[in-house]
Amino acid sequence: MLTWLKLSHHSHSGKIRPHEHTSYLLLGVILLVVGFSLLVYTSAAVSPGPEAGSIGLSGSMPGKPPTTAAVIQTPTNQQNFGESPVIVAGTCPANTLVEIFKNDIFAGSFPCSSEGTFSLNVDLLFGQNTLLARVYDDLNQPGPDSNAVTVFYNALPPQADPLSGLNFGGEQLLLTTDAVFRGTFPEQDLSIPVGIIGGSPPYAVNVQWGDTKNTVIPRNNNTPFSASHAYTRAGSYQVSIQASDAAGRIAFLTVASIVNGQPSALGAVAPEVKSDIVSKLLVLWPLYAATFSVVLSFWLGERREKRILGKSGQLLPPVQPL
Repeated sequence: MLTWLKLSHHSHSGKIRPHEHTSYLLLGVILLVVGFSLLVYTSAAVSPGPEAGSIGLSGSMPGKPPTTAAVIQTPTNQQNFGESPVIVAGTCPANTLVEIFKNDIFAGSFPCSSEGTFSLNVDLLFGQNTLLARVYDDLNQPGPDSNAVTVFYNALPPQADPLSGLNFGGEQLLLTTDAVFRGTFPEQDLSIPVGIIGGSPPYAVNVQWGDTKNTVIPRNNNTPFSASHAYTRAGSYQVSIQASDAAGRIAFLTVASIVNGQPSALGAVAPEVKSDIVSKLLVLWPLYAATFSVVLSFWLGERREKRILGKSGQLLPPVQPL
């Protein structure tokens, strides 16, 4: 047998040394963390919460409405046009919504850019048009009106040839909507009500949603209808609506669309799932209490043992290393 494999017993003094290798501090910290976690989960499980499918809502307290008016820079006052629509552009307070009116009729809306500018196509009425811009904040509070610009739309028969034969004579074709702007969320349908005034049926309505998608809607009459679309991403979009009738007349309308972030449910839990969580917690609490009692008992027992052995003189101080 190899000598280096020989086992020899360590000599002992025969006296009991204190048991020092149990880390009760670490066990206590673990128990406190586990207990706190159980308390939090139990409180959340038994407290009344929102119904399943509910949505969290947040709001803003009304502040001061915009104090700076938009300024129409294009077109200029008393300008004449032989075709429609025309570009209406100018400056505005940043991050507001600009609404354009022609003879007090809503003509379109456009979100003011961060640079403080706006630009959109506006379909004119025959004859005189008084253009006006009004800004609105996020709470739909109006600001002061812009400068009024008067322009004239003179649609004479000789001017129809350059416009690909479109007929601007006779009864005018107009588009209307009460959707000054529309708000929605991604993957949810956005519905815009559209009304057709004048013209001759049948009509063809083309809605360009501003995200490279468009919808063509045939109409046999001028009764109001709705156009729907679901956006995939949040953002601001310009919805351009164009209509034509049997006589070749055309009409335009532009509407701003705001797509917000996807709403989230407020952690609603179904009743059966909630009941199952409570049942599991009712099992974990006794187990935690038993573990806590065992650790506490061992700690108190060792404290008592050290005190008794210390009085009997059997406890030796720890051996100092050589």
